[in-house]
Amino acid sequence: MLLQGAVIKGDDMQKVLVIAGLILILAGLLWPWLGKIPLGRLPGDIVINKPNMKIFFPVTTMILLSLLISLIIRIFRK
Repeated sequence: MLLQGAVIKGDDMQKVLVIAGLILILAGLLWPWLGKIPLGRLPGDIVINKPNMKIFFPVTTMILLSLLISLIIRIFRK
């Protein structure tokens, strides 16, 4: 179902790869400051601590990131 019926042409794929690369470089450069954002420690993120095990489900963080990515995609599609 992902991108059903959509075909990415050569020029479009090059643009997508260049933009993705630039985003990764930017994220790498800004990592010292991005690490201070409390993503992964939001209310609603589930943490189960046992003596020999730690399980982490970042539910709220994933919902927030999904909404943000959907908004960004919607802005760039128009």
